Amino acid sequence: MVVASPNPLKRSKKTKAMGVPTIDLSLKYQQRSTLTDLIVEACEDFGIFKVVNHGISTEVISALENHGLDFFSKPTPEKHLVVGPTVPKPFGYGFRNIGNNGDVGDLEYLLLHANLSSTHPPLFGEAVDDYVGAVADLSCELLDLMAEGLWVSDKTIFSKLIRDVQSDSLLRLNHYPPLKNKDSFINGSGERIGFGEHSDPQILTILRSNDVGGLQICMPDGLWVPVQPDPNAFYVMVGDALQVLTNGRFGSVKHRAMANNSTTKARMSMNFFGAPPLNATISPIQEMVSPMNPNLYKPFTWGEYKRAMHSSRLSDCRLNLFKRRINDQ
Repeated sequence: MVVASPNPLKRSKKTKAMGVPTIDLSLKYQQRSTLTDLIVEACEDFGIFKVVNHGISTEVISALENHGLDFFSKPTPEKHLVVGPTVPKPFGYGFRNIGNNGDVGDLEYLLLHANLSSTHPPLFGEAVDDYVGAVADLSCELLDLMAEGLWVSDKTIFSKLIRDVQSDSLLRLNHYPPLKNKDSFINGSGERIGFGEHSDPQILTILRSNDVGGLQICMPDGLWVPVQPDPNAFYVMVGDALQVLTNGRFGSVKHRAMANNSTTKARMSMNFFGAPPLNATISPIQEMVSPMNPNLYKPFTWGEYKRAMHSSRLSDCRLNLFKRRINDQ
């Protein structure tokens, strides 16, 4: 896997010392150049950052969270009824099985297509639409700031892939129930995985969770570092597609979610995955390629990458399938 930082050890030590960087989006009004520099640095050094003063109302966030928690509190047969029998696979309600290749987790989830209302549960479709609209706008704003910080001539070169009406963006609600028996966790084999290690394949992930911890990111030296929850902020993660578009300058972050070890409260995360249309070609943009920084990837469509994703395990590095060999340059 291509690592954006020229010095992975430095990146590892920096993350351990500082934690995930916080980006204050209100800087765009008076310190815009500082803001764009900070965002680019976070994407290069960490592949993840926390964004505050993001402008999304608590009402929009709380509406979806409340609907989601109410949905997951229902008996399993009722969950399937709420989603409806006509929702196409892989969308809808799922439990433990993640994908088609044997990956499992200690969670249940609801997977929706951001742009296909037919996948949205009718009982809270309005809350889904409001939330998706808000986080999609946030992701596009951040992508435009990234392009600005990279001195790309077309500042919308990344965001227009998500704004496209054929965008393949997704919304996924992950629910990690409380631990029923604390003693069984303490006396058991140790850590329990809720959602196994992986990098997100899309362009950008906008993640929000409640105040129950579980998210961890992997350092280049293999150490897993917990990310503290902040219900008032969003975590933003670089995806595989953005790593390719920036020719490896930004690195997608490997992460996982641990199973909930609270006996009193569920953990729920709401994840927006900003993705291009299926027929969009993913290839390093012109400004990211030079004789000193040759093209690292063969061009591919988002549909081709999704097929590679669906035929592999979560932890597989799918980008290796599309990396150029030295003699391909």
